[in-house]
Amino acid sequence: MTTAFADVSATPVADLLSLNGRQAVVTGGGQGLGKAIAFRLAEAGANVLIGDVNAEKAHAAAVEITERFAVRARGVAMDVTDSESVRAAAETGAEEFGGIDIWVNNAGIFPSMQVLQTPDTTWEEVFAVNTRGVFNGSREAARLMSGNNGGVIINIVSTAGFAGTAPGLSAYVGSKHAVRGMTKQMALEFAPLGIRVLGVAPTFVPTEGNMAAAAAHPRTESSGAMAVMTNSLIGRMGTPDDIARVVLFCASDLSTIMTGSTLLADAGQTI
Repeated sequence: MTTAFADVSATPVADLLSLNGRQAVVTGGGQGLGKAIAFRLAEAGANVLIGDVNAEKAHAAAVEITERFAVRARGVAMDVTDSESVRAAAETGAEEFGGIDIWVNNAGIFPSMQVLQTPDTTWEEVFAVNTRGVFNGSREAARLMSGNNGGVIINIVSTAGFAGTAPGLSAYVGSKHAVRGMTKQMALEFAPLGIRVLGVAPTFVPTEGNMAAAAAHPRTESSGAMAVMTNSLIGRMGTPDDIARVVLFCASDLSTIMTGSTLLADAGQTI
């Protein structure tokens, strides 16, 4: 039996956008894109649990949120490749806030290495973080949401989930195609539980992690990471907050009719 999602047609826009009374988890939320997402969700009224492999950064981001917004925030250590670590963080969030309504699978890595030079360990690490990490997070989110009136899971995919990108990113592109497929399949499986699943596919934006990776693996001016970032139809590079606002849309009741889709937040890159 499929749960009927609420018809919010008569709800004012301000209420559709509001996340007051909702509880969110953001993985990889200690910096960059994840931090920007956590801030927008908090601004909209959600209490936020920030999970990050770097516990110090997670705690610092949570302190910033509580100082700026009238919500509760908590930073915890979370290794998305470790199902027990994800479960412990999820249970902390549920106990701290009284449940989980929004889960954002943001944590990811993208080492650049040509296929012929890629060892098994690098391939496996990319899929462990980018793909198994999404599975681990989604499973825990659904477990908690299914007993708490449903919710929404948002997977950060990438334009790499739609097409090949720069040379050296075979593992990354494969992992993100997998996440896009998982988004569709989980939407099918979780709909009867009252859970929507959406993906957001950003273009390459200049976060701390992205810029460090670009610097570590420079390419020619025409094919490198900076070329991807500047190949934009909107006349500028994207920012972490550009992506965070799309995630906010997915998390809110503005997107209630949507599940299984992956929204391109790519400044026209994939046209």
